Amino acid sequence: MEHFTWLDYSVFVVYLLATTAIGALFVRGQRNVDDYFLAGRSMGSLVISMTILAALFSGISFLAAPAEAYLHGPAFYLVNLGFFIATPITTIFVLPFFYQARFFTAYQYLEERFSGVVRTVASASFILRVLLWLALATYAPALALEQATGLPLWFSILCTGMLTTCYTTFGGMKAVIWTDVMQLIVLFGGQIIISLMALMRLPGGIGQVMDLAVADNRWNLSFSLDPTERLTIWGLVIGGAFMHLVQMATDQVSVQRYLTAKSLREAQRGLWIKLFLVLPVTAVFYGAGLILFAYYQVHGDPLADGRIGKADQILPYFVVTELSAGFPGLLIAAIYAASMSTISAGINSLTSASLIDFYQRWWPRADMTSQGQLRLARRLTLVYGALVIVFAFLVQHLGTLLEASNSVIGLVGGPLLGMFFLGIFSRRATGRGALLGWLVGVGTLLWVWLGTHVSFLWYTVIGCGVTFLVGCPMSRLEAAPDARRLEGLVWDRARAGDKR
Repeated sequence: MEHFTWLDYSVFVVYLLATTAIGALFVRGQRNVDDYFLAGRSMGSLVISMTILAALFSGISFLAAPAEAYLHGPAFYLVNLGFFIATPITTIFVLPFFYQARFFTAYQYLEERFSGVVRTVASASFILRVLLWLALATYAPALALEQATGLPLWFSILCTGMLTTCYTTFGGMKAVIWTDVMQLIVLFGGQIIISLMALMRLPGGIGQVMDLAVADNRWNLSFSLDPTERLTIWGLVIGGAFMHLVQMATDQVSVQRYLTAKSLREAQRGLWIKLFLVLPVTAVFYGAGLILFAYYQVHGDPLADGRIGKADQILPYFVVTELSAGFPGLLIAAIYAASMSTISAGINSLTSASLIDFYQRWWPRADMTSQGQLRLARRLTLVYGALVIVFAFLVQHLGTLLEASNSVIGLVGGPLLGMFFLGIFSRRATGRGALLGWLVGVGTLLWVWLGTHVSFLWYTVIGCGVTFLVGCPMSRLEAAPDARRLEGLVWDRARAGDKR
């Protein structure tokens, strides 16, 4: 096991303290939950694009994308083509329904469109999915740090969770956004440094990387229609588009970022900018894994030799064993702090969903002041921080980080996406029909997950499709919704209203 030098430890500690300090700076100026959860709705499009990108590509991506390319090749990079489907749908059809002054969460829309029960089910689904996802985001840097320094996994998980919970509790959404921007820059730069250092130590450079990848069939891509095949072009593009839609159109973590924008136009512009940032950023991530594959074909595979236990450890292993003193501390701290940024965003969104969708709806208190709501939000943040730490100790048995994170998105998010689609695109859909569709969608997915070999890429498509296809006919078993209630809540009517 390799260990940090004193210089690495110094860089590591200073970087994490700086991140925590930046997050804590924004405690000033918070007067109410609008400031705490939505940063006063003051953000511009470039900041919006970077914080959304950072939310999607965190410390998990920093480890999982190179590990995927190292183990299986760079084919999974093509999942990004799904963004060219998901982004227009989110920007044109979905975002206008969220960007209303009275909304703090995505699930308030579902109550106005269907019922309070649908809103409660949707918000609870989001809370479950994000708790699991944040547990993975906590586990990722702990895995990296264990490989790099020999620190126990449990110690790193506790440190990540406690530091993140601390600055999120006080800093709110502004702390989340500005630490996001900083981490994205450091992570992208770190991957470039790693790739260049590995290439410099390969005798044949980039040409040797390509030759070794071809010799090992790393460029092969299946066009099969078999849904049980792990990766196919159809699964990557179609399945990827639906996974992106879950995160972009139904996820409070993303929706809360849109609502921090100064206007709907700024939020939409931010999504378009993010679309064109995602390809070069992820190309570097997957390219680093392919370069490391070639490097260790020449210098001995540490996974085959037993020097590392999982492919997810390949990047931190290279950082610690091959880079000069100082760089390992900075880059491992970047993984660590990027995951802290992701966790802080998730905890903040969990708190907003709990406070707005549950507490204020089921236990409203007319006498609670703005400062009282703010104190309650901070207490809920502490509770969710503790839950994330507990869950992080349980997720290491879910397979590679990439498969585990995408499986969680599909299993919980697919039926939720189906409910949103019913609300936005079907005037005839009812609350009861949406709930029945969701139940059948969840049941179908559980059967697919436990009883078949269908690829994780199709989970979201199946969950969304079944929910929508069952919800439509079930809605016709009862009276149609009042047409006046649908004004501004269903896409074609909203568009007609805009024309008027």
